[in-house]
Amino acid sequence: MAQVRPGEQMRNLGVVQNGAPVLAKPARTFGLSADREAAEKTIEQLHHAMEGIGQVHPLVMGKGMAAPRIGIGRAVALVQPPEPDTSTTVLLNPRITDWSSDGDQQYEGCVSFFDVRGRVPRPLRITVKTTRLDGRMATATYHRGLARLIHHEIDHLDGLLYTARLRTGIAPIPVGEYRQTGQSWAYRQ
Repeated sequence: MAQVRPGEQMRNLGVVQNGAPVLAKPARTFGLSADREAAEKTIEQLHHAMEGIGQVHPLVMGKGMAAPRIGIGRAVALVQPPEPDTSTTVLLNPRITDWSSDGDQQYEGCVSFFDVRGRVPRPLRITVKTTRLDGRMATATYHRGLARLIHHEIDHLDGLLYTARLRTGIAPIPVGEYRQTGQSWAYRQ
């Protein structure tokens, strides 16, 4: 029996793949409270998608899912940090309002083209403003790996894939050449 490639596994789980128009367009924001029911339904669908992916492929660096990756062009994403028993971060209409000038480069993968990995530069700290389901605004600051995960998902909501952030002349590598599977990102203390 032929082995199914990781990217094909993601497609089989309902993850929209690279080249789909929904991945290249900025997502529409939710107007709360009018869109609250639609936002709640989309959040539920994102939870379901993340659970399915986690059953097929454990993601030790944490996992995230933006609505466009399941074919919904709305501005909401979920991020689950890699630490056990941590709550999922809901990013509703998120906007990065501040970021550190210090950054690093780490390999990232994306379930929308899971057969490659790319070394992506990102800031080590970001501040994000989001909308709560009740319509109130919230602001939070994220660091290192969680900042990387959240920035990656917000990029999806802006119609960007991580390949848009690769340094000039640097291309993603096939997952077979990637040597950090099963390891978390490394940061200096």
